[in-house]
Amino acid sequence: MDIEKRNYLTGNILAEDKKDTALRPLTLDDFQGQKALKENLRIFLKAAKARKETLDHVFLSGPPGLGKTTLAGIIAHEMGSEFKVTSAPALEKPKDLAGLLTTVTPNTVFFIDEIHRLKPAIEEMLYVAMEDFELDWIIGQGPAARSIRLPVQPFTLIGATTKSGNVSSPLFSRFGINIRMNLYDKEDIISIIRRSASILHIDIESGAMDILASCCRGTPRVANRILRRMRDFAQIKGEDSISVATVTYGLNKLEIDECGLERQDREILRIIIENYGGGPVGAETLAITMGESTETLEDFYEPYLIQRGFIQRTPRGRVATQAAYLHLGLEKTENENQRLLF
Repeated sequence: MDIEKRNYLTGNILAEDKKDTALRPLTLDDFQGQKALKENLRIFLKAAKARKETLDHVFLSGPPGLGKTTLAGIIAHEMGSEFKVTSAPALEKPKDLAGLLTTVTPNTVFFIDEIHRLKPAIEEMLYVAMEDFELDWIIGQGPAARSIRLPVQPFTLIGATTKSGNVSSPLFSRFGINIRMNLYDKEDIISIIRRSASILHIDIESGAMDILASCCRGTPRVANRILRRMRDFAQIKGEDSISVATVTYGLNKLEIDECGLERQDREILRIIIENYGGGPVGAETLAITMGESTETLEDFYEPYLIQRGFIQRTPRGRVATQAAYLHLGLEKTENENQRLLF
């Protein structure tokens, strides 16, 4: 990949994603997995280009790390459009949004990350911009105040969120293309690891790829992060490639097990089982015991534990499942609270 292509998204990607810039695909052909999604999107892009129109607004949802920002960049690249990126928390006042939209060129792809966090005043302004490509603006104050509409160039808004349920219905209904991204299967993750290893100029054994794919939570961002760490271990050990032995050693040092659980994930399961008899235990109580905020517990740790079947959410709190006991090598003993619950 040449320098120009590698720098295509660099200036607009959020700071925490910059290390992944070189690994980001620029075309749908290079984008691994999500087959049905790509087939539909390819049709929408081709039709819009054939009509020489702006692509309809796109709503991207799904867990973090699946490639929503990357896919937005691909859409801009495929359309041959300018790519502008911001995040909802960065838009504090209506003038912030107005400043961005009044400077866009025709057919610009305007990406807003975590769009569910938009402030109401900005969201209201966005409604008119999305539908009519105009901005409502108030001039003057008091009795002399009047509203004018400022035209903006036709653009494609791409809104991404990890919490689609928190997006207001009026905003969601204005997106013409709704794309839900799901966790990747093992074969797709292996393809991503193989491609990333090639870009990083490091060889990796097939067995090593298989192990990594099993413990990266079905998430490309996690796969690329662990791959870079395995490259570090291989380099320090003086190896030319990432072997099975290196991956086994590296995962042990990082305290990542075969299911992708890290030390804190296993600690959550142990707390529920050993401190609270397997549950149920409330989220606030569990968060206090962990020394974390309730929001961190619910947004960062719980989703994967629930997806893997280690935790159940019940009306009375969190309960560790039989799978959690087996994973930790503990014997399950049913307590009085669980009998009352079930």
